[in-house]
Amino acid sequence: MTASTLTTAQFDQLKVGDRVEVEHLVTVGQKSWTTRTSGTVVRTERRRHGMTFQRNPDDKVYSDVVLLELPDGELTALTVDEFTTIRRA
Repeated sequence: MTASTLTTAQFDQLKVGDRVEVEHLVTVGQKSWTTRTSGTVVRTERRRHGMTFQRNPDDKVYSDVVLLELPDGELTALTVDEFTTIRRA
């Protein structure tokens, strides 16, 4: 299994109320760093969105999104991609 397959399987197994830690690899230019976010799953969804690049009108683009409630009560939405690791806390 590739890393992206593992992430997809982990995303599909998430339930409301699960405590998770999401680790993201962020790359901007030549710099890369890892960031972690911990919280409780409020909702998971697959969002359809547009791209800034001109595409065929019937070419649909989706992203997997996890809505987390952080320990201080703040809500944050995290997009899951091939550089994301989800761990149960």
